[in-house]
Amino acid sequence: MTQADFLKSPLPDAIDLPDLDLTGPQRFFNRELSWLGFNWRVLEEAENPNVPLLERVRFLSISAANLDEFYTVRVAGLRELAQAGNMTPAADGLTPAEQLVLIDEDARRLMAEQQRMLGVLTAMMQDEGISIVGREALTAADKSYLAEAFLNQVFPVLSPLAIDPAHPFPFIANMGFCLALQLERSRDKQGLQALLPIPAQIDRFMTLPSKEGQHRFILLEDLVLLHVDSLFPGYVCKDHLGFRVLRDSDLEVEEEAEDLVREFEVALKRRRRGQVVRLTVSAGAPKALRAIVERELHVSPSEVVELDGMIGVGDTKELVIDERADLLWPSFTPRVPERVQDHDGDMFEAIKQKDMLLHHPYETFDMVVRFLNQAARDPDVVAIKQTLYRTSKKSPIVSALCEAAEDGKSVTALVELKARFDEAANIRQSRRLERAGAHVVYGFLDWKTHAKISQVVRREGSKLVTYTHWGTGNYHPITAKIYTDLSFFTCDDALGRDAAKLFNYLSGYAKPEALENLQISPHSLKSGMIKLIDAEIAHAQAGRPAQIWIKMNSLIEPGMIDALYRASQAGVKVDCVIRGICGLRPGVKGLSDNIRVKSVVGRFLEHSRIACFGNGHGLPHTKARVFISSADWMGRNLNRRIETGVEIKNKTVKAQIVSQIMAANFADTAQSWVMDGHGRFDRHIVQEGEKPFNCHRFFMENPSLSGRGSAGASDVPKLTHGD
Repeated sequence: MTQADFLKSPLPDAIDLPDLDLTGPQRFFNRELSWLGFNWRVLEEAENPNVPLLERVRFLSISAANLDEFYTVRVAGLRELAQAGNMTPAADGLTPAEQLVLIDEDARRLMAEQQRMLGVLTAMMQDEGISIVGREALTAADKSYLAEAFLNQVFPVLSPLAIDPAHPFPFIANMGFCLALQLERSRDKQGLQALLPIPAQIDRFMTLPSKEGQHRFILLEDLVLLHVDSLFPGYVCKDHLGFRVLRDSDLEVEEEAEDLVREFEVALKRRRRGQVVRLTVSAGAPKALRAIVERELHVSPSEVVELDGMIGVGDTKELVIDERADLLWPSFTPRVPERVQDHDGDMFEAIKQKDMLLHHPYETFDMVVRFLNQAARDPDVVAIKQTLYRTSKKSPIVSALCEAAEDGKSVTALVELKARFDEAANIRQSRRLERAGAHVVYGFLDWKTHAKISQVVRREGSKLVTYTHWGTGNYHPITAKIYTDLSFFTCDDALGRDAAKLFNYLSGYAKPEALENLQISPHSLKSGMIKLIDAEIAHAQAGRPAQIWIKMNSLIEPGMIDALYRASQAGVKVDCVIRGICGLRPGVKGLSDNIRVKSVVGRFLEHSRIACFGNGHGLPHTKARVFISSADWMGRNLNRRIETGVEIKNKTVKAQIVSQIMAANFADTAQSWVMDGHGRFDRHIVQEGEKPFNCHRFFMENPSLSGRGSAGASDVPKLTHGD
């Protein structure tokens, strides 16, 4: 059996989990452990021989950066709860302290595996002419080159810091990497202890002169250690250790903040000084130096990780060099939709002809930018409204909004200041927009605005026509090149009215009434999805086909999981593509016999959120009900954020989503992982003689979904979820 027949194959036998009480919290799998499981899948791509070598290095780097962020946000929060004596369990019944123990065990294994994989990959890179040179392997010519490079490129930004009563231990910022040095003065053997922060503003890997076709690098800390005598004249380095600090990076904002922008600027400064949540130190470090570092950073033994290898593996992204295209993914140019080309690039004419769905990154995100650029320059456009959650530093979208405002158009921008790690960038963007004359609003103090909407009002003849864009991903041209997301363009009157009501809510706080084709959280999205699940249960009980297909990043909201369990027990066939966190246990006897879960991890980051309901006809079917959303099924998205769920009623667009995008994801065998009731994901095993189906490659190689009809759909395996 191949995974291309996934949905028309019999369900595997459900398993028993006799050691778990499936009537209580243990019916859920722990969120944090599930996230770690996802990061293991990312790391395993670094070992995948089907992935180009430098892309494998990139996966290694991503897994390390992911783990850092996990500690600075999720682990930091659990640690704070545990220290306060909070015993409130998570949905799966584990207390914060119990979760921290399990996280620590798994994360230490993960970090050890990252080091092992780094060793494997650097050996393979060396065979390809890319090497990391240690201090002991430097030639005289190398040392001469590095002496000048150190003096001109590194020395000016270094700040050597003595440690003694006159020089208290300095503050080390979040993700700060340092060398602690044990020095000895040559003339009298007097000892000196010092710190040398390694500046983040300089690349961690410095390039060495190399023969043509080869690339050689030296770690920045090795370069610094070579020239300690320049920093501490008259001293010799007797011993050293490297260490790296991770701090609590969650922001707390006062509930009664009068000026939200100013409050966030203050909170961002506090973030740098959060408590240390993890200290990584080099293995074999001198005990005296290590003791000083641990004491001054106020860490407990459980928060210290001794690492035999490179500290800060996330920096290996610098080794993914463009010059070695032969070791990278083949180049790929996103397509311009045929319909836009038919109208000579006029987005309004293309949308007016018919609703248009774009599938990024296969179809270029430039069309979203073009939509707003055209709106900014069109004399018939009178108003533009836009949400901004995350966007690029030099955002062409912000530039278009500024241009429109400067041209006298009414421009309203909802800028979400609470977008984690983008707060400072969003403050800068909001000030830029205000200077241009746009109305800038910041939404709700307690809820993040995560919805992805553009609204353009255009005068056409004697009436105003509203064009809207609804997205599943951020208005970020950079991440849009690697995230798979959907863009839905329409001039449907009902969705135009819905968008206007939602923007009025975001700026005026008056809850919208009588939304026609839109569900929003935290008010109606969760209850609306549960009603649709209950409708499938009713179809199953009446003997009609009953099916649900969902695709999202995370599925952990207890109410949604329980609704899916009820559906399974009623005979509804449920298939899920969950890229990351999944708290649902699939294929468990008596609980979730009819539920299957898979994850797709590959060249692109699956990011679109889609929910399809058979509506009494089964899937795929033209009468199915299909929704695209900005929300995952997580507590934060459904209960504490402004999110959208848009029903797709256009038959062509609906078919593109169900029969192409969802079908291809379910058919994928090349980069798929299948989840079991224990919460474990196992890579799909390609059977002998089976030709693996790669959904990412399929969409790169086949014609645009938004083209003239359903080009390429016939190449996707026809899928049904049979008995």
